Amino acid sequence: MGKILGIDYGEKRIGLAQTDDDKIIAVPLETVETKKIFKYLNENFKKNCVESFVIGEPKTLDDKPASISNKINLFCERLFKIYKKPIYRIDERFTSKIAFQSVLSMKLKKTKREDKKLIDKLSATLILQSHLDRIKINKK
Repeated sequence: MGKILGIDYGEKRIGLAQTDDDKIIAVPLETVETKKIFKYLNENFKKNCVESFVIGEPKTLDDKPASISNKINLFCERLFKIYKKPIYRIDERFTSKIAFQSVLSMKLKKTKREDKKLIDKLSATLILQSHLDRIKINKK
């Protein structure tokens, strides 16, 4: 069995997180330019066994797909076509706001707080941890 990779898809950048070997906790990984994601994943898969993906599913407050949803769906199709791994989707409505609030609470310098790459990988971590928590609840 391998790790689970969490993905916060964006048009410019993709935040990534992965589980520990026991799939208990999500850990921030990287933020990668969207156009370079498949090169990054190919390199990452040489070092890590990934068994599945969890990708954020953005929705509006009235539970409709967000404007970026079509691009994410195309990304998921390509991801599955290349790697043949299960893909799970999870509501990501407030992950960016929660990640931003987490960064603020860390009392980092202003330049670090404004680093969107940090927020992207923290968002991916929240998405992945939500998935892990959902799995734990369903096992009970």
